Amino acid sequence: MIVRRCAAVLAAVAVIGAAAAPAVAASPSPSSSTALPSGLFGTTDPTYDGVWRQSLALLAQDTVGLEPAAKAVDWLTGQQCANGAFAAFRAEPSKACDAKTMVDTNSTAAAVQALVALGGHEAEVGKAVDWLKGDRNKDGGWGYSPGGASDANSTSLVIGALTAAGEKDLGPAYDALLTFSLPCDGAGAGAFAFQPDKKGRLTANADATAAGVLGALGRGLAASAGRKAFTSCSDGGDLTPSRAAAHGAAFLAGATAKDGHLVSALPGSTDQPDYGNTADAVVALAAQGGTARAAKPLAWLEKNSAAWAKQNGPAAYAQLIFAAHATGTDPHAFGGQDLVTLLNATGPAPRKQAAAGEKKAADSAGKDDDGFGVYWFVGVCLVAGIGAGFLLSGRRKAGQGS
Repeated sequence: MIVRRCAAVLAAVAVIGAAAAPAVAASPSPSSSTALPSGLFGTTDPTYDGVWRQSLALLAQDTVGLEPAAKAVDWLTGQQCANGAFAAFRAEPSKACDAKTMVDTNSTAAAVQALVALGGHEAEVGKAVDWLKGDRNKDGGWGYSPGGASDANSTSLVIGALTAAGEKDLGPAYDALLTFSLPCDGAGAGAFAFQPDKKGRLTANADATAAGVLGALGRGLAASAGRKAFTSCSDGGDLTPSRAAAHGAAFLAGATAKDGHLVSALPGSTDQPDYGNTADAVVALAAQGGTARAAKPLAWLEKNSAAWAKQNGPAAYAQLIFAAHATGTDPHAFGGQDLVTLLNATGPAPRKQAAAGEKKAADSAGKDDDGFGVYWFVGVCLVAGIGAGFLLSGRRKAGQGS
């Protein structure tokens, strides 16, 4: 994880590529006449992705050396329930959370990653970590909602959060994640599934694979490049987290080899480029196999993602910044776009730019253990359209990214 200054649903479908949070029943949508909070990033209804997009935006600003606006951070911490959990959005955060508050692991894990990176939020992080640990399923993994069946995306996202927070005893979580890893023969060789079907069979899911690679590496949404550990997929010997990550990366490399991008996977839809999942794949490939392994999908994103990001807002810009960060690409010159300026324009202006030397030291300190979508399921209201969806389609996505 990057420790600043010192020291990624309940659905078995892949929802298309915006960095939107999981769509799940949450607090009532604010009425059209109600102004959105001034500290919130984005201008669309935050019901299904408010905490998700805020967390990604703050984490992305920190990644490029910016100090987020105090009111933006306060908005995020103000969304936390007394028990430590976060819901996708609470329209009235002054009211105590109760049994009807739809808290979830994905929003909570994303908030943890952001708050750890920003530093100075030990109390909030501690409560969130305690809640996540208490919500662990008997199999060692996590589902999107408390008590829900474990899935690869939620488990990976929580692993990234707990690792960022300094938790060490994650063996059971890795064991659970490996149960979603496909063998190296047959369809989808080496990929991760979101969940097994009713007959216990695993089906390759590119979004779950991008999440699974990061989770198996113990990395988060803003992971930096790894040490060129990429290998092909081959069975034999014990399936360790590092081997599962290598297998998943091999699958992603193959899936992006022809056109440079992943495709959407909504049942009955025509295949279309999946921008968000492709950005997630870039981070996963770079984190597992070094920057060269992610070159083709990165080049495709630089050429093609501008319109998608503009439509989907802060979480989408954050995903692209994570892809740039993982590959050592300048986010101020990403395919002719200044991603940092574009992200900043969607929310409160950051307080200041970190000094170059200070940021360089922070980057170096966090190079090997950055603190994961995304993130899930097609819930009560599918806000995302084609190309609007992370790490979080079987993961966290289903609301519009911003």
